[in-house]
Amino acid sequence: MASGAVFDLYGYRVVVAGGSKGIGRAIALAFAQAGAAVSICARGAQALEATRQELAAWGQIAHAAACDLADAPAIARYVAEAAQALGGIDVLVNNASGYGFGDDDAGWLAGFEVDLMAAVRASREALPHLASSPHACILHTSSIAAFHPRRHGAPYAAVKAALSHYTTSQALALATQGIRVNAIAPGSVEFPGGLWDRRRREEPALYEATLMKIPFGRFGAPEEIAHAALFLASPYAAWITGQTLCVDGGQGLNG
Repeated sequence: MASGAVFDLYGYRVVVAGGSKGIGRAIALAFAQAGAAVSICARGAQALEATRQELAAWGQIAHAAACDLADAPAIARYVAEAAQALGGIDVLVNNASGYGFGDDDAGWLAGFEVDLMAAVRASREALPHLASSPHACILHTSSIAAFHPRRHGAPYAAVKAALSHYTTSQALALATQGIRVNAIAPGSVEFPGGLWDRRRREEPALYEATLMKIPFGRFGAPEEIAHAALFLASPYAAWITGQTLCVDGGQGLNG
């Protein structure tokens, strides 16, 4: 664990599905800094390896593998490989998104396969490992979009709402095995190369309108989502399950 770190998760074995960039990268690094062994997957080999090297610098096991999270057999292979590399799984973080904003079949299917079914499939594959863990926890990345109607991006919002609902059902089903399940609903988060970074340059009117809805007057940072993930996976959240925690600087208060 890094000096001054709030959480001590030494000995934890953490799998972050969608962990090479943005929020997923921040979550993976936060766990490594807290002393955990971490495995990440993503599609882009270059970003994946760069993040793996950052994780390894914290001195624990750092594993990475390419995986298309829309591919069910690929998920099964990745989770098995990650469990072998880490010696088990204590925490599964389902962070990937297909960003299905278009109201056509492609948009709906992208969200369904990556945001929802990847979480279902990774959970299914990780369950035998989680069942033997004293720290068993599943975290899903939802969105504040799940809680409000939208004029645009209905597929994204609907799939994230399904993921939040799945969180509650999964939590109830797995409680007897001592496995906690929660979700984090980020607000608008900005980081280099991310969605809001692109919109700042390409859709400045939308960027400014969204910024005006955030009471704290700024977009969120990936690290702020990671801090919530550490808390929910830690012993400090041992009596919390089936919840979706909004981390949005009050953005959702404005609808």
